[in-house]
Amino acid sequence: MPLKLVDPRKGRSPNYSIRGTYLGVSIDRTTGTADRGRARQALKQLKEEIERGAFQPRRQLTFAAAALAYTRAGGEKRYLWPLSDYFGETLIADIDQAAIDEAAVMLFPDASAATRNRQVYTPISAIMRHNKVGFELRRPKGAQGEVRVDWLWPEQASKLFDAAGFFDAEFRIFLICLTYCGPRVGEILKPFKTDHLRLQESFAFIGKTKNGDPRPVHLPPIVVAELANHPRGLDRPGEPVFRFRRGGNLYSLMAAARSRASLPVHVTFHTLRHTWATWMRRYGGLDTRGLVDTGLWRDPKSAARYEHVVVSEEARRADLLPDVTVRKRLAN
Repeated sequence: MPLKLVDPRKGRSPNYSIRGTYLGVSIDRTTGTADRGRARQALKQLKEEIERGAFQPRRQLTFAAAALAYTRAGGEKRYLWPLSDYFGETLIADIDQAAIDEAAVMLFPDASAATRNRQVYTPISAIMRHNKVGFELRRPKGAQGEVRVDWLWPEQASKLFDAAGFFDAEFRIFLICLTYCGPRVGEILKPFKTDHLRLQESFAFIGKTKNGDPRPVHLPPIVVAELANHPRGLDRPGEPVFRFRRGGNLYSLMAAARSRASLPVHVTFHTLRHTWATWMRRYGGLDTRGLVDTGLWRDPKSAARYEHVVVSEEARRADLLPDVTVRKRLAN
């Protein structure tokens, strides 16, 4: 029976009651009021509490209700549909390590461990943490996948920018900001507002990063110049700097620009973040500690992956080795 108001019974309580089931949660309780308007408000509030996962005992919480509570609180919706379809009304308290392992294999039988981790283990873990249930989840072996650090050489980046401009002038500026400032793609979409720009000070401010922290951003001269020529202007208080949203259209634009620039298919938005870090090491002279101090990484281990893009001073001493081929070259 759907959740609904039940009229007061004569000779019993004068108050309205709420009975029924909503998102797998059974309810039979009084509203505490004889006023029908207030009782309706109590019903609405109760539904909202159930949607947030804040009302029912966790042992009665279904996966569907837990997932809805997670997304209503701003959680990432990506990858949730197949999981909700698979677990449905299963009580989240009944979902253990074995059930998650089985779901990963059933839903993605031919996928790598990294894909299963990203599309099964990670969202389930986030849902459980949000609803304050669960256990120490073990990720599949090889969950981190192959650590790949690709970047663009300057001439490749130039071709990509030109190709992006062929399709969309604003998209070109978007890619330049990613390359010369180093944010994640999600950080300069909705969180990046026109109010957060001070071009005359070469300064910008990202209100919310992946780590949950705000971060100041230095705008190099090329970025200042490009933003100053934004095709829609920047006199739009409170609006995002860029009109794009994370979705199919944005990724289609990237695919089109990448193809026109004749770049490999593995060049993605995140490649531009790697490009920024690589250029900061090769041309900007930063070491690992310096990359961490930019604020884009918390963990030196993450920043250390760019150490291989710069030849060390010790390695350069190979220039001092004796040239045993010099006589042969002179003889020729």
